[in-house]
Amino acid sequence: MQQIDLILLWHMHQPDYRHYDTREFQMPWVYLHAIKDYTDMAYHLENHPETRAVVNFVPILLDQIEDYQAQFSTGQLRDPLLRLLITPELDKISDKDRECILSTCFKSNHDTMLKPYPAYKRLHDLYDTLHKSNADGLIQFSGRYFSDLLVWYHLAWTGESVRRSHKIIQQLMQKCDNYDYSDRTHLFNLIGELIRTLIPRYRRLAENGQIELSTTPHYHPLTPLLIDFSSARDSLPEIALPAKKQYPGGRDRAAFHLTSAIKSHLQRFDIQPAGIWPAEGAVSHSLIQMLEKSGCHWCASSEGVLANSLRLSYPDSDIPDRNRYLYRPYRIHGSESLICFFRDDQLSDLIGFEYSKWYGRDAAQHFIQSLEQIALHAQPGENPVVSVILDGENAWEFYPYNAFYFLDDLYSLLKSHTSIHTTTFRDYVGSASHAKQVVTLPAMSAGSWVYGTFSTWIGDTQKNHAWDLLCAAKEKYDTVIQDDKLTAQEKSEANLQLASCESSDWFWWLGDYNQADTVARFDQLFRDNLANLYRLLKQPVPPTLREPISKGDKHAMEGGTMRRST
Repeated sequence: MQQIDLILLWHMHQPDYRHYDTREFQMPWVYLHAIKDYTDMAYHLENHPETRAVVNFVPILLDQIEDYQAQFSTGQLRDPLLRLLITPELDKISDKDRECILSTCFKSNHDTMLKPYPAYKRLHDLYDTLHKSNADGLIQFSGRYFSDLLVWYHLAWTGESVRRSHKIIQQLMQKCDNYDYSDRTHLFNLIGELIRTLIPRYRRLAENGQIELSTTPHYHPLTPLLIDFSSARDSLPEIALPAKKQYPGGRDRAAFHLTSAIKSHLQRFDIQPAGIWPAEGAVSHSLIQMLEKSGCHWCASSEGVLANSLRLSYPDSDIPDRNRYLYRPYRIHGSESLICFFRDDQLSDLIGFEYSKWYGRDAAQHFIQSLEQIALHAQPGENPVVSVILDGENAWEFYPYNAFYFLDDLYSLLKSHTSIHTTTFRDYVGSASHAKQVVTLPAMSAGSWVYGTFSTWIGDTQKNHAWDLLCAAKEKYDTVIQDDKLTAQEKSEANLQLASCESSDWFWWLGDYNQADTVARFDQLFRDNLANLYRLLKQPVPPTLREPISKGDKHAMEGGTMRRST
């Protein structure tokens, strides 16, 4: 069997949930994923030191984790859920706070994070009964009910590795109910400790050479679209585009996000990132050139983008079997020092969407067997490199025990396998023995890791309207900055607010394939960010920003935080 190089990239990302007026966190997902997924992923790597992997932290996520660290350090909490967790007398909280608890503390995968815990399920059943019979009666819940609900929600969002190593979690789960202020204080303090030690854990893994830390343009923009809307037509020639032909000054904005990310990485980890995972794996020829000029040695995208690029490069030829083109590194024509890798969409989606329904050991063995099949189909003298890239956070709530057994078995099987070698992109491109594997790709077709296109972020009426709102705000930004009537501090604040508005996440959530309540919250946040940009520019807020962009669908089943590649 041929030797096979496996590169696992775990992508860690959350958009900026802070309201730019109040600095209050509008959603709790940063710290909840921190105590559940980021802690567990660090644990599995620490527990399997032979396993190599790439961990990609988007800078805006790190900004928010550090914000939470500061909140715990100062005691000045700006996350309403954390503030309520540590509120002494929950009998006396406002109706708004009661609604915050009730509307938040059942948001999870109920099959894996609620139903396994009878005490937590009883809280939900009681809520469900009263909600159906008398909505006004919800505010009559007692302080004890809210205390139990807050504790159980945070217990459900605690990583499996934390449950196995911290007695306070075990004691609280055994107690089941009637939690008092002391219980909530102990839980609150543990959350603070987990967040305080999180990034240093990954830094140690990187310093030990076990993982490579990579980055993404700072606020997670869909960079190729910032540079050129028409790049969406590489893969979808008939796609409708926004009324504005281009995002104003988009190339400079893309450069800002990239430069800021590299600076952030250097400051936090004392090393320049060797490579970039572009937001949503979205690439274009222009972006490749920009990445190379910035000093990056590698980037990655999806199998769909590679297939489209091969069609563009060889229009008169049929694409061969994926085993003939997928498992090798590429250099884009005109590029000298940047190597591109393309994820195995099938293997990545198996982890993201299918293995959660399997027994952990069976799933891990199937993954290994799939890699062995790739090696068996390799040409003589060829050493395949397989890139498996996916979110390091969102898939695990669909697994029993937060994928503890799957990840433990997977890393154990990889350690003992004689033909599969885990490595990192940095180490791979730095190895002289791999240089002969690099193939030149004549042309790059712009696209992302979702369908190999940009249709998730542009093309329908709602998404295009959002782009036009952003373009109008950017034009106003350019005018005000050129007039030079703002102070340096005011310009800096407006620049960062604009950067947040440019995040790909706002466009991801717009659409009737996403659930209505989630769409409403992201839609509101996007418009709030745009409105605040106008205020920072000392300009009137357009009335159009008071109107929702998208309503979503309360019956939607296909949306959410993850999407299949095909």
